[in-house]
Amino acid sequence: MFKKIIGAVIVLVSLGFMAFTGFTQAPENDSANTAEAMEEGVYEPIVVLELYTSQGCSSCPPADALLDKVKKEYQENVFALSYHVDYWNYIGWKDPFSKSEYAEKQRAYNIKFRNRSNYTPQVVVNGQEHFVGSSASKMYSKINTYQKVKAGNRVGISQLQAADNSVGFQYEIKGSTKGKRLRAILVLDQRITEVKRGENRNRTLRNSNIVVAEKTISAKEGKASSYIAIPDSVGPNEKIQLMLLVENDTYDITGAAKGSVER
Repeated sequence: MFKKIIGAVIVLVSLGFMAFTGFTQAPENDSANTAEAMEEGVYEPIVVLELYTSQGCSSCPPADALLDKVKKEYQENVFALSYHVDYWNYIGWKDPFSKSEYAEKQRAYNIKFRNRSNYTPQVVVNGQEHFVGSSASKMYSKINTYQKVKAGNRVGISQLQAADNSVGFQYEIKGSTKGKRLRAILVLDQRITEVKRGENRNRTLRNSNIVVAEKTISAKEGKASSYIAIPDSVGPNEKIQLMLLVENDTYDITGAAKGSVER
């Protein structure tokens, strides 16, 4: 039986024993960390949607399709990301985009939300709250809510250049960066996959804005430069995009920017 966590010591002990497995449904989130709890900001609103999904999960295709729809409808201040987790791979189909690191990232969110486990499809909004990713009503409601909330940081991208196996870029962060970090994320625009086994066997799946690489950079106010490697899984003619997210030590996302990568 899941028990409420009381005190920091019990939290540390509990983390070693909490089991996080894939679920296709979850109760509504009652977290107090909603849009109203975000730090007071002065910059343009951002909406970051992190979908946790898997090609091996039969409940995920509707969520994948919804994320693709939202991505096309909101091209300016909505940042759609598709993280493929690995805990469905045992059923018989290994998702080619799945990584254990993404399941760990999802686990960190669910510990924050005091949610009893990882599940798919799950959408996390601005690192603040979560909901079942196939719910169109919840998706549009949250987009509408967070589009009215000023961001704590503004991020700019410039000098975005691709070499054979990496993307170089310059960035500028405005607003306080105390206790924050920068996530650089490389996103594959889309991929169509014919699934041969598992829960989605004999289905053709379309995945959008697939996270294929991610690195953490120390956030600094002002201008700086960095790079991110292009994995071998990305073909030479496939469209990719760079996204930069600023997040604090409790995973709240306070700034974001994106730019297309020309190769």
